Amino acid sequence: MPPANRSEITAPPDDAAASEAAPAAGAAAAPSGGFKAWLPLIIMVVLMPALAYAMTTFVLVPKLQKGLGISAVAPATATTGAKPKKEVAATKTESIPMNKLLVNVAGTMGARYLLVSLSVAGSGSDFKAQMDAHDAQLRDMAQSVLATKTLADLEKPGARNLIRNELLSGFNNILGDGTVAEIYFPEFAIQ
Repeated sequence: MPPANRSEITAPPDDAAASEAAPAAGAAAAPSGGFKAWLPLIIMVVLMPALAYAMTTFVLVPKLQKGLGISAVAPATATTGAKPKKEVAATKTESIPMNKLLVNVAGTMGARYLLVSLSVAGSGSDFKAQMDAHDAQLRDMAQSVLATKTLADLEKPGARNLIRNELLSGFNNILGDGTVAEIYFPEFAIQ
């Protein structure tokens, strides 16, 4: 005769089988972790500031100093207590004017123009001679950089500093690294 319902087919579990099943179910439901779950977070919290310091000190600062032409001053030695010596310029810094660079502002179809005068400062015994010898090349490079700027580029905060850095890099590529120390804009007019 067929059973009336399913409960009759299955036999009730005996006590030994029930005691083995209970710990197995409890182990699966127990939360894993504790210290091991937090270990990656702890490592990252400790390691990231150390990595940031190392990258800043040994990678970013030297690259910025090299790009800007700044030489690092040696730190004082702890054993002798000596103070670091300041670098003394071998020659006096000279400033050479580059007057009236006139370019069309990019994107205005010739309706607007930019008029710039530069003062290029550098040191070296033959700085003036180098500037005179490469005058046409320097003017062409400066006008090429300025002609790429749109009206929006020129009106941004810090636009002069960006242009100054581009010109400084370009002038030092032409004259030799570290020849030009600074570029000033005595005249900077957009019409």
